[in-house]
Amino acid sequence: MKKTTRFCLLLAASGLIHVASPLLAQVGIPPNDIERVGQSGWQFLKINPDPSQAAMGGAFTAISRSDANAVLGNPAALAGVAKYDLQLNTVRWIADITHQSAAFAANVEGLGVFALSFVTLDYGDIPETINSLIPSENRTDALVTGSFFSARDMALGLSFGRKITDKLAMGGSVRWLQQKIAELSMTNWSLDFGTVYYTGFKSLRLAMSARNFGPDSHLTGWSEQYQAEPDDIRMPIDFRVGLAMDFLNEKESPHLVTVALDGDHPNDGPERFHLGAEYFFERKLALRAGYRFNYDEQGLTFGAGVNYAVSNLSGSANYAFADFGALSQVHMFSFGLAF
Repeated sequence: MKKTTRFCLLLAASGLIHVASPLLAQVGIPPNDIERVGQSGWQFLKINPDPSQAAMGGAFTAISRSDANAVLGNPAALAGVAKYDLQLNTVRWIADITHQSAAFAANVEGLGVFALSFVTLDYGDIPETINSLIPSENRTDALVTGSFFSARDMALGLSFGRKITDKLAMGGSVRWLQQKIAELSMTNWSLDFGTVYYTGFKSLRLAMSARNFGPDSHLTGWSEQYQAEPDDIRMPIDFRVGLAMDFLNEKESPHLVTVALDGDHPNDGPERFHLGAEYFFERKLALRAGYRFNYDEQGLTFGAGVNYAVSNLSGSANYAFADFGALSQVHMFSFGLAF
């Protein structure tokens, strides 16, 4: 077991060093010239709508929060769901875009925890603009027709998480995906995988997640008026390693502090870091804050949450704020019920 612990520590350390490579430019080592920006689609899959995870700077990989929203981050954390858990999330995204999601998890004795999830992103009504021919000038110009079209993204998921040993949990998700814009649409599928390992050193845990694995896809419903063939669109594959540790977590103490750090390696952008902290009082009131490093606009995050009990039911409500710089702010809300 000691060898396994040392191996996992080395694995996490090497991963964090790898994703830190762009930051080495600050000490005189030049970064990679190519940052792969804009090389994938299905961008709504990058949005984590769980306020408790988002408020901690998105450092969710090793948090091991035992509720159904684990499917939105690291599905291995599903293993901690005691019986049944329902989570409802809503996000006021940038540009008046609405993000809604729900997840339900059930612990099946002797097998593990199964979960269903639903995610939708509604872009609202968008004014239609077309290229209109100006014969006298032998050119085209933009023309607002007065009509509107809509766009929507959707994902349906089935997830599973299980404790393999008293120190190791594993989980995975498979999702069916759909995107629509006007008369065009495309469908696809994706796979997520994650692990959480408790090292045995106090409450330190190491975790890994690999998300959004899937084939390329392209839009259908294409017509000659678009004057081009549709391109194949790649999935936004994302690999993370993270660690988290609790402090002030003695049995008699009303206080609990959790600090988490993630290293993120996407296939369509530079490597990034996510740092977050959470303070719980009496396991009922939570205050959270975090920061996302190496993003163009994203940075500071913070939020709060409350846990409550009514009869045999346990409930939760959470809020998160995320600063998107020139793109304004994002507000996230969630309501949960465990029974």
